[in-house]
Amino acid sequence: MDAIVFDWDGTLCDSLAPISDANREVLAEYGLPFDDDRYRAAYAPDWRIMYRRLGIPDADMEAAGRRWLELYSAAAEAGLLPRVQESLERLVAAGFVLGLVTAGDRDVVGAQLERFGIGHLITARVYGTDEIAAKPHPDPLLRALRDLDRAERIATARYVGDVPDDMRMARAVGAVGIGIEGPMASRETLLEAGATVTYPLVADFVDELLGRSTAAGHAA
Repeated sequence: MDAIVFDWDGTLCDSLAPISDANREVLAEYGLPFDDDRYRAAYAPDWRIMYRRLGIPDADMEAAGRRWLELYSAAAEAGLLPRVQESLERLVAAGFVLGLVTAGDRDVVGAQLERFGIGHLITARVYGTDEIAAKPHPDPLLRALRDLDRAERIATARYVGDVPDDMRMARAVGAVGIGIEGPMASRETLLEAGATVTYPLVADFVDELLGRSTAAGHAA
């Protein structure tokens, strides 16, 4: 069967609120404004690029990153988005192989995968702290597909994510981009970035793919 590779934050994990809260606190400590509009406008999978856009001086970048991790780690635990575990289990049972390409920290996301009980379902993982280019560069997704032994079946692979750079990476690789609508990007924005279709939740995508249609996708 084919490969389905997922983003983490905002796609499988309901973590955008604690991420945003930690960002807001870090920016406040540097006397910089922060709100949802600024976050969306400045967002990049490489957090250093995002913080540079938001005004953090290069000399303070690593300290700001450590402070963000400290604040995020102390925040209330994030959880999975609705029906994620059930959906991933259904995909594996149907024969799909699953991977993860995230901008998140290997230690943080890896621990979350195990706590949430889905680590065994996602067998190939590429993290933002790995020595590899950041999204939308194609290399992270290509690595995941190689690790899943699906490098020869890129055209039928799917990458599922909630931000435009997720869709741009899928398009650069030649995979199918599945957009998840949410706080970071609208359906229109995801389609403009290269999504083939969008859904409100991963569970809706899986329902339609496997034949239990509860919410039709919004195609280009």
